[in-house]
Amino acid sequence: MEQERNVVNGAMTVALADWLNYLEPIKWLALCGIILVFCDLRFGVMAAKTRGEKIRKSRAMRRTINKLVDYTCWILLSVGIEFAFGVSLHIPLIPVFVMLVIYGIELNSVFQNYFDYRGIKAKVNVFNWFKKKVDIIEVETNKKEEDKQ
Repeated sequence: MEQERNVVNGAMTVALADWLNYLEPIKWLALCGIILVFCDLRFGVMAAKTRGEKIRKSRAMRRTINKLVDYTCWILLSVGIEFAFGVSLHIPLIPVFVMLVIYGIELNSVFQNYFDYRGIKAKVNVFNWFKKKVDIIEVETNKKEEDKQ
């Protein structure tokens, strides 16, 4: 019985070691995704309260869990592409690029929910930063206020 347990433990150790080596380069991307998802949840709930919508905890948690699963799939896909096609530079270039795009979309959502909560009409596009534009947030003002100035 003891010998069988040792064999099973050894096999699990070998399998998990390869899996951890597979996921090690992107551990910070996973942490960033978790932080972004919970920020989006927080500001999304606050924005919905500001709009007077009914908050259903089950729906909020379901959407949050769905996002976490989606981001896990994106991370695993990007790392798989890196191992299949990427050059071993010890920098996960493909996963970083893919996750910057995905997290850019999530950042847009976080900022939009934040401004909705604050009652500020703004257009947010974090991808403008890559276009060498200074402003990623364009606050919409009333025409009447502009005429007064």
